Amino acid sequence: MKQTDIKELIKWYTENKRDLPWRRTTDPYKIWISEVMLQQTRVETVINYYTTFIKELPTIKDLAQVSEDKLLKLWEGLGYYSRAKNLKKCAEQVIQLGLTNLPQEEDVLKNLPGIGPYTAGAILSIAYQKQVPAIDGNVMRVLARVYEENRSILENKVRKSYEETLQKLMPENYTREFTEGFIELGARVCLPKGNPLCEQCPLQKCCQAYIHSKVLDYPVKKVKTKRKTEEKTVLIFAYHKTYAITKRKESLLNGLYGFPSYPYKMSLEEITEKLIKEQNINCTIVPLEETKHIFSHIEWHMTNYLINLQDPPVKDNFYSKEEILSKYSLPTSFRKIFIKISEYDIL
Repeated sequence: MKQTDIKELIKWYTENKRDLPWRRTTDPYKIWISEVMLQQTRVETVINYYTTFIKELPTIKDLAQVSEDKLLKLWEGLGYYSRAKNLKKCAEQVIQLGLTNLPQEEDVLKNLPGIGPYTAGAILSIAYQKQVPAIDGNVMRVLARVYEENRSILENKVRKSYEETLQKLMPENYTREFTEGFIELGARVCLPKGNPLCEQCPLQKCCQAYIHSKVLDYPVKKVKTKRKTEEKTVLIFAYHKTYAITKRKESLLNGLYGFPSYPYKMSLEEITEKLIKEQNINCTIVPLEETKHIFSHIEWHMTNYLINLQDPPVKDNFYSKEEILSKYSLPTSFRKIFIKISEYDIL
């Protein structure tokens, strides 16, 4: 790539960019929130989450002071909840440093919780007009095709070499357009698998993969490790239209609310034996539709039961459907079970 190619990219971006709420601001805090939300999540999904989040927590000080329960409720459904927790940790450290917004010194920024090279580059180049590149998966795909990169784009040394390349190409006064242009190109034109729209690409003239008709051969990736499968038996205890939820202490989905569960598959006979005969719980048990939930590295296969209690519960962790859905952060894996049984009018 040459500076003439970069000018074409910036021109294309200026004329074709999507009107997204985080592109209407130069506030580093708001740009940071959008970038973290956009990790592993589609733009269409993020828009409403971002708008609500900024309305509820308009400044980094508000984020630092918010309760974890409220924060996780705002994040509910976005997944990868460690992102939200790191946002709060980072905000707290920024306030402790005596700052009112994210620092613009690269070394200070990268030492904050949850801020890696990409997020730091995005904040610095988009909000602060610093010549620091931001390379995500979309950008790596573009670069792999432009340069016909035969190494895996998952290798750190490959990413570092492209950071150096982009830093040299980044125009001093157009760092925002440069960063956003590459991200937009990867998201809308230089698409993965069999869908790239090469005829619309402003980098077509310098793209070696396009010139050699090998676009679909790139990027090269290492074979991913197969997801681990885990069986779960989930119990939804119900009493007079209230339902038991507990705050999770496990490392996965820690701090969110969920339904009691066993880490293995149980039949109706086994559940009946355990609850009614062994624990002497007066209840009726309704088998529910089995569900599946996929995390990045684990796949849950969930066998679900509704446990209708005949006697008042001993514990005070029972809430109405409205309370659960409005106040408590149920991860998608549990929420979709709750929603589904309400659709069948079981609740």
